[in-house]
Amino acid sequence: MLKIKDLYKSYNIKTPVLSMIEMELKQGEFVSIIGPSGAGKSTLLRCINRMIEPSEGSIVFDETEITSLSKKALRGERAKIGMVFQHYNLVSRLTVFENVLHGRFGYKSTLKGILSIFTEEEKQLALEILDKLGMKEFAYKRCDQLSGGQKQRVGIARALVQQPKLLLCDEPIASLDPNSSKVIMDHLKEICETMGITVLVNLHQVDVAVKYSDRIIGLNKGRVVFEGLPKELSNYAIQDIYGSELEDLIVE
Repeated sequence: MLKIKDLYKSYNIKTPVLSMIEMELKQGEFVSIIGPSGAGKSTLLRCINRMIEPSEGSIVFDETEITSLSKKALRGERAKIGMVFQHYNLVSRLTVFENVLHGRFGYKSTLKGILSIFTEEEKQLALEILDKLGMKEFAYKRCDQLSGGQKQRVGIARALVQQPKLLLCDEPIASLDPNSSKVIMDHLKEICETMGITVLVNLHQVDVAVKYSDRIIGLNKGRVVFEGLPKELSNYAIQDIYGSELEDLIVE
């Protein structure tokens, strides 16, 4: 589904943000990326869909080399890649339903996008996804009236209405309380298992990564320093990833 080779990103010569990243994801996998702040986790996700342009390297998604695509061709590939953000990126004054439908913009002409012209099939799909996420009753409520956990479920619904093959989640629970975090992670895991969508998620919480992931990738200073199964994430590996032994991150 996704193959990254020799990915390098730098804003200046002295300090690379990502250095020679290599990784592969299979269809239907749930993979977490962990690491300290500044490790390059968010940059890596944004390079995959070219929200940030890689400096060097290859990113092959669904048998297509992403890095060589024109802007027009990239728009089509991005429609297959959903993105969930830490701070939701919703339009607060619009309803839940309207925000979710924005996920269909990648399939629209510029004019239809501006005029928000959607088919009945698209509207039905949006409502079905909201129902799956327990948000259908809030469909016509403004997003600025929702809790953080509810806003994140809207963000997930907006990504799912794209009907993506890959879901990129950038710190999706960093702003949430433990109960809301569990709801979000449970939904992401269910999406992966029941819909066959590959999920790649950045997390700060090591215990959450261990609980939900098929595989874990550890980044430190822009390099992969760990890749393996959750059961292989020892305290020594955590020290390699985070640079020092952090008591609240130790896996019992």
